[in-house]
Amino acid sequence: MTKKWKCTVCGYIHEGKNPPDACPVCGAFKYQFILYEDLPRELEKRLREAFAGESKAYIRNTAYAGQAEKEGFPQIARLFRAVAEAEKVHAEEYLKYLEGVVGKTEDNLKAAFESEIRAKTEFYPEFIKEALALKREDVAWSFIRSRDVEERHAKLYKDALTAMLSDQDLPYHVCQICGYVFEEDHLPDRCPVCGAMKAKFRRIV
Repeated sequence: MTKKWKCTVCGYIHEGKNPPDACPVCGAFKYQFILYEDLPRELEKRLREAFAGESKAYIRNTAYAGQAEKEGFPQIARLFRAVAEAEKVHAEEYLKYLEGVVGKTEDNLKAAFESEIRAKTEFYPEFIKEALALKREDVAWSFIRSRDVEERHAKLYKDALTAMLSDQDLPYHVCQICGYVFEEDHLPDRCPVCGAMKAKFRRIV
């Protein structure tokens, strides 16, 4: 039975029982092809769960690596970083099946903007309320900082969408304490959300 296979690297469509060993257009390996048809709803749900799990594992193992470095175990830190990279590969593989998650840049900016607004207005208010009810002000403060930073992220996405066709080259710096993003070279001495010193800002290249 002839099937359609899509190269997830360049978009080439191959027809045949199996994908080609390599994409004739870009050279992508056969496992970088997926069936060019809709996913069953149950399978899409599982792929989303797997993507979330692998993404969390990537962050978790990266944190484990940092702790191992602090304790003087460089070999174990390298192991954690290697496994983190593997989890990232898995997450990226699952993501390619999820149509609509990654689209054209303009669509991605719109989706990212809407996601940040939902986080600020729908998710974090409930999280904050619950943390305060359970008398965990420290957790509530973490949620509050994240909520406040989401608004900043939304503004950056909106500005980028507006200026997408202009030839801007802005530097970005990220506060390593709360995640606030600065888009200029003249940085304040402290983060406007959490008060962290300028030394805690990381330039993104």
